[in-house]
Amino acid sequence: MRPSLPAGVFRVLNPLTRPTLSSLRNPSSARVLLSTTPSLASGDSHYDAPTGNLFNVPPGETYKKEGWETVWVWGFFGSLGLAAAAYVFKPNTAIQTWALEEARRRLEVEGILADDEAAPSSRRA
Repeated sequence: MRPSLPAGVFRVLNPLTRPTLSSLRNPSSARVLLSTTPSLASGDSHYDAPTGNLFNVPPGETYKKEGWETVWVWGFFGSLGLAAAAYVFKPNTAIQTWALEEARRRLEVEGILADDEAAPSSRRA
């Protein structure tokens, strides 16, 4: 059973039907719709009026943490730390690095480059 609303309300709210020409010509039906339509959402307004207090904690009181906050902070910053460590210690897979190592290996095999010349730590400045 439908609630008691003006007859034009359901015609306008139904997305499957198009408004008729008579409803478009009559602007009073739009005013009725805006003024008499009950809220289709459940509950009252969820607006919290501003109090002027940071995080809604009055001055002189301490903030009491909720149970999930500590777990969230450790999980968030812990995962950031693990991601940073994984990024720092990731293997070097650049094509330039592979090509340089492959060129040095081939030059050593052919005898053009000696083993002591290939090691960058043995170079003298």
